[in-house]
Amino acid sequence: MKQLQPLSPKEIVAALDKYIIGQDSAKRFVAVALRNRWRRQQVPQPLRDEISPKNIIMIGPTGVGKTEIARRLAQLVRSPFLKVEATKFTEVGYVGRDVESMIRDLTELAVTLVKEEQTEIVQQKAKDRAKEALLDLLVPPSPVAPGVDPADPAVSPTREKFRKMLADGVLDEREVEMQIEQPGPTMPMVEMLSTGPADDMGSSMKDMFSNLFPKKSQKQKLRVKDAIPVLEKQEADKLIDMEQVNRLAVERVEQTGIIFLDEIDKIASRGTGGSAGEVSREGVQRDLLPIVEGASVNTKYGMVRTDHILFIASGAFHSSKPSDLVPELQGRFPVRVELHALGEDEFYRILVEPQNALLKQYKALLATEGIDLEFADDAIHSMARIAAEVNESTENIGARRLHTILEKLLENISFDAPDMEASVFPVTAEYVDSQLSDIAEDKDLSRYIL
Repeated sequence: MKQLQPLSPKEIVAALDKYIIGQDSAKRFVAVALRNRWRRQQVPQPLRDEISPKNIIMIGPTGVGKTEIARRLAQLVRSPFLKVEATKFTEVGYVGRDVESMIRDLTELAVTLVKEEQTEIVQQKAKDRAKEALLDLLVPPSPVAPGVDPADPAVSPTREKFRKMLADGVLDEREVEMQIEQPGPTMPMVEMLSTGPADDMGSSMKDMFSNLFPKKSQKQKLRVKDAIPVLEKQEADKLIDMEQVNRLAVERVEQTGIIFLDEIDKIASRGTGGSAGEVSREGVQRDLLPIVEGASVNTKYGMVRTDHILFIASGAFHSSKPSDLVPELQGRFPVRVELHALGEDEFYRILVEPQNALLKQYKALLATEGIDLEFADDAIHSMARIAAEVNESTENIGARRLHTILEKLLENISFDAPDMEASVFPVTAEYVDSQLSDIAEDKDLSRYIL
């Protein structure tokens, strides 16, 4: 297996700082958790198998960066990452999904991830083979005498002439006829009663149908420039060993997989007695417990062990607390970190500092229409102040409030931009106040608009 990228905790925190403002305590905990995975890989057997990941519960209101921290963490080392809402399992046995489905979903993501990596490795070879396949379509090869190299330019000067024309782009608009695989028949939706996992049954039936009805190919005419990527994909698929991809994907899930369990507070018991909702919530906790503790889950790629998957749970815990979870599940999340609510200073930094800052996104969007947005510093402070005030007076939705503020602020310019001449559009504090101050001050109206 490819070794994890040995980032130090400080390097991990620095990488997270590029996208997430504040929440230093949470960043430190997840950085240590990620570094520990690399450390574990260096520990000799059999002790390595005994070291389990220290799962984390993030506690904090919505919109403060819980999901973003986990997602960016996974991207640092290209780990398979799955975000799942814990509430989707509250009706298991009725219309909910089996909890093991998240492991199957994670494995599917890992297969896609590993296949992309393998495609990058064979990309150049696939391009060369695609070019030869395209030349075969343009200039069908003629039989050659035994012992003669068909690639020798002297054997087929016409082919070499076409090769040069292809490289120069002269043939881009010429049409070629080629075989293209057509998707197989879709499996009919049939409801059935079963005691087995619905997701596993569905994937098994899809595989069975694909074997019964193999993929068909059909001749189609494509322009040369459109045919090249199709041929490259076909050649790359031929070069990739899917059995190895599946094996590596399962190993990647088991050793570096990350599952983010959002809204875990919604499945915590609230001490209201044995109502149906309480029974359902506690039942989901009991179902999650073996997966988090370590179990073998059957997938179409083989058995997947969950012992070393890192689970990061999060929740606002407004009407419950982590101690309301069943004791066994609490014990599997030994690290607890609290994320604080965001204020005006953090909103200002979120608007300007991250690599994907909202102001940079809106400037790039309107630049496509020839409009150059210029945000004055006092205007940015005004937006941050209004966002903080609305969060305090209505529902606190954290940094997501900035999206609604900016959409309302730039509504007119976004609508009229296609009809405007290319120009610079200054966004000043006066403009922000004229667009937002009345709405922000009217609490009833701000509940609907901001």
